[in-house]
Amino acid sequence: MPERAAPTPEAVEAELRAARACRVCAASLPLGPRPVFRVSPTARLLIMGQAPGTRVHETGIPWNDRSGERLRGWLAIDPETFYDASRIAILPAGLCYPGRLPNGGDAPPRPECAPLWHPRLLALMPGIRLTLLVGMYAQRLALGPGAMAGRVRSWRDLLPTGRFALPHPSWRTTAWERRNPWFAEDVLPALRHAAAETLAG
Repeated sequence: MPERAAPTPEAVEAELRAARACRVCAASLPLGPRPVFRVSPTARLLIMGQAPGTRVHETGIPWNDRSGERLRGWLAIDPETFYDASRIAILPAGLCYPGRLPNGGDAPPRPECAPLWHPRLLALMPGIRLTLLVGMYAQRLALGPGAMAGRVRSWRDLLPTGRFALPHPSWRTTAWERRNPWFAEDVLPALRHAAAETLAG
């Protein structure tokens, strides 16, 4: 399959300005709109997560929290590499912090967001070779309904399609990891190899 042509710098900047200025969900966002993402035409690895948490909303830096620390640990990638937007793009299922659920967890990404922005922003990144689907919402968005654990364990089937499914790296996942030792033994080495190969290519 031939590579898509890279967008012009003007086209990239226009789309990024539009996405950062989005106010479509403003009335439903408890802290107001603040889209947080990183997009570059030269990026080779795409991290598609859930939505920003409160700390990410405050700082405007994606994965700038304990979940981000765990994700970087899973990848064996240092912060300098992780935040090099020319190599790694970050595009959550929802660009803004969606609020909290009654049980204390983060609310789902706003349903308006991905259909509006993902096609436009993904079109700016013709060089993506590997997409990490981090958490249930990213996996449902890219793959449709299905069980998260099964998708994580089936990395061999997904990898040829340029995708790799992961659980969300929140503190809630630590118990899941203990119950599923195959994640550290089998999945993480494959993830690190795939990410390193993608970034080196």
